[in-house]
Amino acid sequence: MYKEHIILGKFSQEELDHIIHKSSEIRDVGEQIDYLSGQFLGIDYAESTLIGDRDTPEVFVINLQGFDCFTFIEYIEAMRLSGSFHDFKSNLKKVRYRSGTVDFMNRNHFFTDWREFNTDRISDVTEEVGYHKTRRIEKKLNDREDGTFFLPGIQPVQRDVLYIPSDETDDTVLVTLRTGDYTGIYSDLKGLDVSHVGIIIKDGVNVYLRHASSQTEFRKVIDQDFRKYMVDKPGIIVLRPTI
Repeated sequence: MYKEHIILGKFSQEELDHIIHKSSEIRDVGEQIDYLSGQFLGIDYAESTLIGDRDTPEVFVINLQGFDCFTFIEYIEAMRLSGSFHDFKSNLKKVRYRSGTVDFMNRNHFFTDWREFNTDRISDVTEEVGYHKTRRIEKKLNDREDGTFFLPGIQPVQRDVLYIPSDETDDTVLVTLRTGDYTGIYSDLKGLDVSHVGIIIKDGVNVYLRHASSQTEFRKVIDQDFRKYMVDKPGIIVLRPTI
């Protein structure tokens, strides 16, 4: 049986119950994700909050005091599927782990794992968003250039990765993005699909990336102008909630 490690940070369980219940009454998925993720603006960036690796038993972690970019979207995705804090705990296991089984080997380590293993609620819409601008590349995830693994103990997996290059991410692409889209910043490194993830938030003609930023000047959950943020990035992968 796995252990649990729960840190709610500035929230009480009752407050989270209220937030999650209120979000469950929002029918538009994009608005729901906007509402939920907005509750965490300003929360500190923190890396390596999950516990478990090849040699360490996996612990089921909820840490709302600080999170990295990936645990941030995990918490939001699990909350949007829930009606209470109790539901959230259950859904987080399904979002973070294949078949909901808490184990390091079952953890969805890569952004495109969501496309593969959460297909009942997530769809890869990169090609739909990018049309003919979309590129396809075959990658062996987890396999470094020097032959070592990014994640020791996890077997590399061959995967087709679809992405839209940054220089092709123009207004015709941005207009097809939706609030609530989970967006990965494509990595051109061998063995990685993305280097960072966040959530698209649209406000009229303005497009923002809401994310847990590791940049020294921020180190917290912020909204950044998406066009400016993408200037020196290789491209994007777009996953969209379907329910």
